[in-house]
Amino acid sequence: MKNIYVGNLSFKTTQDDLRALFARFGEVESANLIIDRATGQSKGFGFVVMDSKGGQEAIDKLNQTEVAGRTITVNEARPREENRPSSPRREGGFGGGRRDY
Repeated sequence: MKNIYVGNLSFKTTQDDLRALFARFGEVESANLIIDRATGQSKGFGFVVMDSKGGQEAIDKLNQTEVAGRTITVNEARPREENRPSSPRREGGFGGGRRDY
């Protein structure tokens, strides 16, 4: 199986649209758009899992093509880093911390 990153998607793209785009190249096991938890809106990227042969063909043929008025980026997804630096918000940086006087 190949895990594929798809970036610069139109915010109007649905998971069904994403699945249909990749289904032309083989069986799609899953297609997931990443959604902002606070707003419920698409973040403009997603991931598709499909068979290796069809996945590579989709990467080769779809990368840097125009879909819904935007030039999309399609490549093999990199594994998520376990030791990523945390954002300042998680550690209470940039003020907002409690002070005991």
